[in-house]
Amino acid sequence: MAITATHHHEGSHTLRLLQVPSEKLSDPAYQAYLVLRTTFVVAPILFGVDKFFNWMTFWPKYLWIGFPHFLSVTPQSFMYGVGVIEIVAGLGVLVLPRLAPYVVAGWLGGIITNEIIKSIAIGGHTQVFWDIALRDLGLMIAAFALARLAAKYAPRRLVGTHRS
Repeated sequence: MAITATHHHEGSHTLRLLQVPSEKLSDPAYQAYLVLRTTFVVAPILFGVDKFFNWMTFWPKYLWIGFPHFLSVTPQSFMYGVGVIEIVAGLGVLVLPRLAPYVVAGWLGGIITNEIIKSIAIGGHTQVFWDIALRDLGLMIAAFALARLAAKYAPRRLVGTHRS
């Protein structure tokens, strides 16, 4: 089953963004690529949108106050910026699957750094985020794994010419 979107303009062009080669669907490594790619498109977009609404949690509580103070903004305003970056990262994985997962891994590294700084600054055993930093380390490793799988499975170009 190949899912494609085409338009005609001096030949046939296939939008490879949506193309799923049927012969690869039974390949476990390709399945892993699809699962990770779908996850790293959907999750950053959902979490990014939620930075504007704080439905899942009150996101500024995870933020070390030094970052927004450095930029002279409120913690919530800083989180709006974080939300925009996360939405762009999710869309990046959709349209640039060979490059964007490295960006997402780097972004997660920044989030981990924030969680470590905040946990050290607070100290003690309450209001620390070591567990979340460890979870985000797993996500960072998964984003890197997606980048490596994309090197093999993602199309080299999103739009390719197909001659009938």
